[in-house]
Amino acid sequence: MTTLAAAIPTPPGGNAQLIAAAVLGIAAVVALISWLKVHPFLALILGSATLGLVAGLGATKTIASFTKGVGDTVGSVGLLIALGAMIGGLLADSGGGDRIVDTVVQRVSDRQLPWAMAGVAALIGLPLFFEVGVVLLVPVVLLVSRRSDVPLLKIGIPALAGLSVLHGLVPPHPGPLVAIAALKADLGLTLAFGLVVAIPTVIIAGPVFGSFISRYVTAVAPAELIPSREREPALVGAGPGEPDARSGAATAAGTALGARAAGGGSAGVDDEQRRPAFGPTVATVLLPIVLMLLRAGGEVLLDTKSNVRAILDVIGNPVVALLAGVLVAMFTLGMAVGMDRRRISDSVGGSLPAIAGILLIVAAGGGFKQVLVDAGVGQMVGNAAKGASLSPLILGWLVAVGIRVATGSATVATITAAGIVAPLAASLNRPHVALLALAVGAGSLFFSHVNDAGFWLVKQYFGLTVGQTIKSWSVMETIISVVGLACVLLLSLVV
Repeated sequence: MTTLAAAIPTPPGGNAQLIAAAVLGIAAVVALISWLKVHPFLALILGSATLGLVAGLGATKTIASFTKGVGDTVGSVGLLIALGAMIGGLLADSGGGDRIVDTVVQRVSDRQLPWAMAGVAALIGLPLFFEVGVVLLVPVVLLVSRRSDVPLLKIGIPALAGLSVLHGLVPPHPGPLVAIAALKADLGLTLAFGLVVAIPTVIIAGPVFGSFISRYVTAVAPAELIPSREREPALVGAGPGEPDARSGAATAAGTALGARAAGGGSAGVDDEQRRPAFGPTVATVLLPIVLMLLRAGGEVLLDTKSNVRAILDVIGNPVVALLAGVLVAMFTLGMAVGMDRRRISDSVGGSLPAIAGILLIVAAGGGFKQVLVDAGVGQMVGNAAKGASLSPLILGWLVAVGIRVATGSATVATITAAGIVAPLAASLNRPHVALLALAVGAGSLFFSHVNDAGFWLVKQYFGLTVGQTIKSWSVMETIISVVGLACVLLLSLVV
């Protein structure tokens, strides 16, 4: 099937008209989200309409292009987001996340706590959305800080860094998945490179920066947010920030966790002592990741006619790997703690409403990307970039940075930037296409500020002023973005 762009003549205004269309389309999205507080889903639809009409597509072709982009994106990304959310729901409702946190934290000294919290956050951040991880981890951070001599931010920043890095760089989180789909990157390679980039990025933005900033910013959590007993997470709203896609799971996750802590959640575990064992919990979380990495390794090391590679291609397919993770989690996280079939079903099903907003934003972003492509804007950017000395990796990062700062949404930044730089991927080899997806993801995390819901979530949980939140959280996000790009560039020299 040919794309609409193949049948669309160059606009009468040429590149100038395409540039105007791109600028006005993106400006419409930014203005609607930032100034008028329109939900990103609607903003992306209206921005797509502006882009298509100004570029000369016409109303009918703009609608067709947008609809095709929505369908393609939901088909390629929606399944993965839903399956990942199901694993996260079982991890939260069974107490598996609590088990990982407790086991690690209880075995380390005060000096090792920042490093331990960064590792725990990265581990449970694999299947969990950012705010769900915050709901699980921050109450523990508050308690540990209160019972030890470790400053709150010294262990809080590493935990936030671990969650944020995984959210922005590693599948199956929505942002990386959307970038992979838009750029047609190899998921296995992107996952492998993402984990390589994540390790030094978490270390520098987490324990290293946390130790530094805790000397200058004193955080004192509000007394009402400190749990009165160890497994009673305090729930808090995200504040008046822009509704980033990653914040969509916060309310539902917080409700489920709060119900479990109170002993009355329908999907939770009544007896807080009946939590899954540490080993099976970690194995369950890592299972989909390991299967996808095995597939990537098979593609590199095994012959295309190998039977082993054929098997790895199937079990390492992202949908199959995540489905396997869900099925295993039902036993290792659900039945293992005494949840009956109804409660397991409630936990799995209860994880889906929380991601409805995320799926809608991602789908609309796919439509916006397709209009960019079919109008010829993406190809124009690609042609311009070929004649410039700017690296595609840096260009992708810069585009994502600009949209992130303007809208506050990491997911919107990833979707839009990936659509704009998608034509550049055609001239890159497979490893560099995967690195381009990571560069876009790194740019989408740059300098979270007052238009980001995550900013207000952190401010309230840690009892910070706006200025203190900028000095700690916003700078941490910027470090993640810059260090992530630096690691991507270094990897590009050797792959």
